[in-house]
Amino acid sequence: MEIANNEAVAKLYGLEDEIPSHVPLERVSLTNNSAFRWPNKTAEERDALFAQSAIVDLISYAVGCMFGRYSLDQPGLILGDQGSTLDDYLAKVPHPTFMPDKDNVIPIVDGDWFEDDIVERFRLFLRTVFGEQHFEANLRFVSETLGLKNLRDYFIKTAGRGATSKFYDDHVQRYKKRPIYWLFSSPKGSFNALIYMHRYTPSTVSTVLTYLREYVTKLESALQHAERRGNAPEADRLRRILVELNEYEHDTLYPKASENVVIDLDDGVKTNYPKFGAALRKIAGLEASE
Repeated sequence: MEIANNEAVAKLYGLEDEIPSHVPLERVSLTNNSAFRWPNKTAEERDALFAQSAIVDLISYAVGCMFGRYSLDQPGLILGDQGSTLDDYLAKVPHPTFMPDKDNVIPIVDGDWFEDDIVERFRLFLRTVFGEQHFEANLRFVSETLGLKNLRDYFIKTAGRGATSKFYDDHVQRYKKRPIYWLFSSPKGSFNALIYMHRYTPSTVSTVLTYLREYVTKLESALQHAERRGNAPEADRLRRILVELNEYEHDTLYPKASENVVIDLDDGVKTNYPKFGAALRKIAGLEASE
């Protein structure tokens, strides 16, 4: 197409014999042109990077559907106004193929501790969009394309003394350090919960606190079980996590929930995100100019 355009313009001005129309693929500046995006890579490497990029885009879209920002049943933005509710979504999409999260809080932890955990929600998304018949193959393809044995590692992966989230790093980069999904996260990342800022209300932090307390209760039960089995390493690991989470609740999340923080999206992420202090995962460079 680029070559055809050049030929048409050259012919219009009678310059077809003087100006070359050929354009190297690496110079065609389309987002989905892998040769332009990765000019120094081999064709095989470009294919792998393109597939990975497509999967990251798919997951981003899936999370948008989880929060009601997007819908499988209707194109374009569905919920994009401050204080948007599930009722607002249902007014636009009365019979959704994929139902958004009810309370605008999606937990991200290191196992299947919650039914509405982000990995469970993504699995449901895959089943809904591509069908049950190919679910396992599709799930395997997603994980392998991302270079992971376990899909959960994309959302949360333990690293040293803390936990990282490649998903959230990708999201922050996608929105140029002004994310629309905000990640509540304990100091070492043992507990995380994602919210959509357009559905935020002053009670949202209290909902996150409820998830944290439920998680603590489950971990306490797991600790008792580990102690009964004599599994000392697991018991020690759980005790360390519980110390972290109890301190996070006492020092950070409960006080912030008590504030009933009010935000104004017109002020922008740069102004609103810091209102939650250490309750949210720190974003390097957030304070920079737009």
